[in-house]
Amino acid sequence: MESSGVLSAEALRERLLQGLEAEHVEVEDTTPGRCATSFKVLVVSPRFRGKALLQRHRLVNELLSEELKHIHAFEQRTLTPEQWAKEQEAK
Repeated sequence: MESSGVLSAEALRERLLQGLEAEHVEVEDTTPGRCATSFKVLVVSPRFRGKALLQRHRLVNELLSEELKHIHAFEQRTLTPEQWAKEQEAK
């Protein structure tokens, strides 16, 4: 994947994998025309168990606080391993 400015999708992926002990992470660089950095992420982590959506997003936002200063748009989906498995079964 290409990088947007100083941030790359792979660097974000590694940060999320390690920082949230994630089982699965997908990062899509959705930067339109390369004028403003934007990413869409899917994070599957056992650390999300028992947490409300807002709490999950806060965990991600806190982990990426420095990176988010340079990102114009950031869309995230946060799932527990159980939610992810159920989603995969439905496919």
